[in-house]
Amino acid sequence: MDTLIIKMLGAKWLSFIKAKTAPRWLVLFADLVVVSFAYFLLAMSDAFASGPSFEPLALLRNWAMVVVVYLILILLTKSYTSIIRLSVIEDLYRVFLVVFFSTLMLIVVNSIAMAWLHEELMRFWSIVIIGAIAFSSLVIERLLIKHIYSVISQVETSRKRVLVLGTSLDSLILANALKSEIGGKYTPVGLLAEKGTTHADSISGFKVYDYDEDSLVNTFVENHIHALIFSHDKVKLVGREYADFFIQNNLRILSLNRVEEFEAEENDKDKDANISTYVKEVQIEDLLGRDPIVLNNTLVRSSVRGSVVLITGACGSIGSEIVRQVASYKAKQIVLVDQAETPMHDLSIEMKASFPEADIVLYMGDVQNYERMEKAFATYRPRFVFHAAAYKHVPMMEINPSEAVLTNVMGTKNIADLALKYDVHKFVMVSTDKAVNPTNVMGCTKRLAEVYTQSLFFDAKQQGKNTQFITTRFGNVLGSNGSVIPLFRKQIAAGGPVTITHPDIIRYFMTIPEACSLVLEAGCMGKGGEIYVFDMGQPVKIYDLATRMISLAGLRPGVDIEIKEVGLRPGEKLYEELLNDKEKTLDSTDNEKIMVAKVRTYDFNTVCDNIDNIITFAAAGNIHDMIKNMKTFIPEYHSNMSEFEDIDREIKEEQEKKAQVPSTPDAEVYYS
Repeated sequence: MDTLIIKMLGAKWLSFIKAKTAPRWLVLFADLVVVSFAYFLLAMSDAFASGPSFEPLALLRNWAMVVVVYLILILLTKSYTSIIRLSVIEDLYRVFLVVFFSTLMLIVVNSIAMAWLHEELMRFWSIVIIGAIAFSSLVIERLLIKHIYSVISQVETSRKRVLVLGTSLDSLILANALKSEIGGKYTPVGLLAEKGTTHADSISGFKVYDYDEDSLVNTFVENHIHALIFSHDKVKLVGREYADFFIQNNLRILSLNRVEEFEAEENDKDKDANISTYVKEVQIEDLLGRDPIVLNNTLVRSSVRGSVVLITGACGSIGSEIVRQVASYKAKQIVLVDQAETPMHDLSIEMKASFPEADIVLYMGDVQNYERMEKAFATYRPRFVFHAAAYKHVPMMEINPSEAVLTNVMGTKNIADLALKYDVHKFVMVSTDKAVNPTNVMGCTKRLAEVYTQSLFFDAKQQGKNTQFITTRFGNVLGSNGSVIPLFRKQIAAGGPVTITHPDIIRYFMTIPEACSLVLEAGCMGKGGEIYVFDMGQPVKIYDLATRMISLAGLRPGVDIEIKEVGLRPGEKLYEELLNDKEKTLDSTDNEKIMVAKVRTYDFNTVCDNIDNIITFAAAGNIHDMIKNMKTFIPEYHSNMSEFEDIDREIKEEQEKKAQVPSTPDAEVYYS
């Protein structure tokens, strides 16, 4: 029978069906033809029974009435918008509603005609029978089309066999959609029950397999199963309970990233796209096992809407996402400050396409240039300043320490001073967990920036100034420029090796949208002087991250791709911290994931003296004295795997000598 269907359709019609999904208007037309068929089937039988009394005009009038009523209900229920080859119970329910209410409406119209015109347009039972025939015919139409698509899809031999995770209605919809897809990549051979669930042996023709880790690998091998597919709403479940087992056993897992495919709206431009297009390899970001941070978008929206917002480092990973989110909150004007010409150009094109109504100002300039930055503040008078401009790569800053100071410290000082001078409402600085117990120049410069902005706030507050200075401190950002995950992806694509600095190194991770949402909410929540940290979950071992990424690529760690240890880089430490030894106390906020660190505060004049000295040494290229002053002022800064460890020893020796000198009233000894 299936072979006969294929022969009847012919190659030409098969290619047409494969080429595209039927237009919605064609489905609507076919449904009206089916309704007309039901009407004429009954009308013709009545006509033969009536004999000479048959009235053709009455036949056509009643046909038009039936078609119009059904058309109205089809349009109201949108039953014609469903992709028939994906039809399930919900679509049949829509068909039932069309028939039921059309029958009811025809009965009402007929009753009104009898009351006002004293004429029965159609007999009651004729209307009911037409409805019954129409419902049966519409269902048969859909089943026939589904079967044709199913037969054609089975002819394709290149499709990969998969299991679909879950036995819920959503899982069944996904399995049916993949099975019926023309030109698809996957053939579902069954459903994989979730852990601890009871189920039937089969559901809607799909065999249901138990989640039994002792036999699951054999199930995949014996049935030649390519992968497990699951809908994106199950990513969290997979990451927490299933991912490690599949990765360790080299079983592929795939995610359907777009569930909207199952609800094709009339004007949906993607309705003709293959569902397989939306099946993606699971990304490592999805499997970190950390709940997403939920932030107060209402607070941010009410604060940012209608405000002028200036963002430094606007073209970086963090800065550009802040730009996007601020634009989505309808800021009055967004001033993008950056010195990178090409990224600025690329971002401007993106913003014009994504937010054509946004007022975007492209302002080229270096935060080290006070005069250039002042012109931006004087011209645009921002209400909010988000300071994301910074050098961030630890090894690079170890070999260019003066530039780290001039950008991260002096640049921050410039922007903070201008924010105070021009009465900015809120200044929010993006910091890093590397500022905690820093072991490298970059981390220490960020800690100096934190100290300066916080002490500036308290000093300004005493003078009656209203500008609020706030700091956000978080860990590594997934997918940011130069971060470990993009690096690993490139190395895997190149055939390896994947390089790690140490097998025991661990890091905290968060997504770029989360990081930027944190910055925005902290800026709106803070009153000034706070350093915000937040619950980032459990840290991730970088070695485990590398092995997971290799396995997710369908390769074997240590066999197909080598994992090579290259040693800690200058300034790098095995683990990052969000609090130093003197910051162990946290205050809660309205968001349980966001906390305020109780940090040591500094006298503003002392801070200014030390930072001015450090900047002076940096500008003069006097690296030794610059680093020595940084270590003296930030005593928790101890270099690791760096040439500056010699300065740590130098300071320690001086402190030991100072401790050995007796104090007498006749002599005083001074040490720098």
